Amino acid sequence: MLYNMGILQMKEYPLPILCVGNITVGGTGKTPHVEAIVRMLQEHYNIAVLSRGYKRKTKGFREVFIDSTAFEVGDEPLQIKQKFPNITVVVSESRRKGIQHLIKRNDPKIDVIILDDGYQHLAVKAGVYLLLMDFNNPLYEDHLLPYGNLRERIHHKSKAHMVIVTNTPVDLKPIERRIVQKKLELFPYQYLFFTYIEYKSPVVVFPGRFSAIKYNFTKCKYSVLLLTGIANPKPLRNNIMRFATDITEINFPDHYYFKSKDIQRIADTFNAIQSDKKIIITTEKDSIRLREAPNVELLLDMPIFYIPIEIDFLYNEKNMFNLELIEYVRKNQPISSIYTRKNKL
Repeated sequence: MLYNMGILQMKEYPLPILCVGNITVGGTGKTPHVEAIVRMLQEHYNIAVLSRGYKRKTKGFREVFIDSTAFEVGDEPLQIKQKFPNITVVVSESRRKGIQHLIKRNDPKIDVIILDDGYQHLAVKAGVYLLLMDFNNPLYEDHLLPYGNLRERIHHKSKAHMVIVTNTPVDLKPIERRIVQKKLELFPYQYLFFTYIEYKSPVVVFPGRFSAIKYNFTKCKYSVLLLTGIANPKPLRNNIMRFATDITEINFPDHYYFKSKDIQRIADTFNAIQSDKKIIITTEKDSIRLREAPNVELLLDMPIFYIPIEIDFLYNEKNMFNLELIEYVRKNQPISSIYTRKNKL
């Protein structure tokens, strides 16, 4: 209300800022969408990702390095930095302070900032807002907290320049798309995209501790212990059915920091599975925290894999999405940086 009345002012900055967020609690896939934007823009610009560093155990502004810990900077910022070591990743509860730190940088000079989960952060005005909505939990069927999962009223979707429906079935029919589009009641200036999760081949969590060569996920079936600390493990559970004979699950809350007793429970549960073909599957985000867990030596020689994910667009609209963002960033470069940034366009 104070921002709407003009008593509090939103701060604008002289460089392109992309904000990726949602208006619901729970996972909508922000991190893989941030990674998709990074993957596309890093060929042309020096990128910085600014995150709050949710569930980290530190305060204030911190730069994320490859050898940082999730305890210091949060699991998702660390995952992004390890996946894209050449970009700048920082965490700060105050997005204003974070942006000010980034603007002062000269090595490298930042061309574009991606705000990870900044839709409700009114102190900063972004140039483009990307609002994510889970296909399985549409905004128009939800309610405000605590009765529902909405952080704010649904009409605040009008701030978004792009609305992205995530976790969409790959075989979504055009008529189903039109139904969603109609119920969202978007304005003419708002783009609508549909994305789905693309699961990659499993990757060893602790490389070098055992031979992964004998594990074939296209020809063999395994008894799987599924270990997750994410908001919604159902899509991953459905995916691993392609190589699972049976699944035993251990689920923890989102961004959970594993304790010594949890590691013991995981080891005991795995050892109790009566099969000579058994593995542990977890998520990429969970693997970040798992490597730092106390008592983790109990798991080092076990066949533990994580499954990387990426997002892709339905209806061949990826190029349209990329061009819209590249064009925005190009047009909003500060005059002083046009001749100094690396020219890869």
